[in-house]
Amino acid sequence: MKLLQINTTACDGSDVFWTWLLWLLGVFILGLLLGWLLKQLFGGSAAAGAVNSSKQDLTKVEGIGPKIQGLLHKKGVYSYAQLANCSHAFLEDMIKEGGPAFTTHKGMTNTWPAQAKLADMSEWDELNKWQTVLKAGI
Repeated sequence: MKLLQINTTACDGSDVFWTWLLWLLGVFILGLLLGWLLKQLFGGSAAAGAVNSSKQDLTKVEGIGPKIQGLLHKKGVYSYAQLANCSHAFLEDMIKEGGPAFTTHKGMTNTWPAQAKLADMSEWDELNKWQTVLKAGI
């Protein structure tokens, strides 16, 4: 049993067990606070988006194909709710940044947020009625 005992006295005879325990507890709490702070500063929006945004099939929105969906994913848009909150300017800039292959899609982004809102609310019948009138998102 003597082998399992830990000597917690310092060279000067003082007990260092509680000192080390307090240091470890302090470092642990500091780590938690630092992790929380970093999440708030850098990962808060991404983490919040990731929680409610399992990758949904954005190609169900009229005018969005697999390549446009890829552009949306590069911009961090993975769900209908995120797409519904995108501004027209954001979507047009995304198309412009996509390069010359996407220039034919300019002006098609007008209805994407509204369609995504219907999809997010699971109003599939209403969305399908609207999409029969739309052609390429216009």
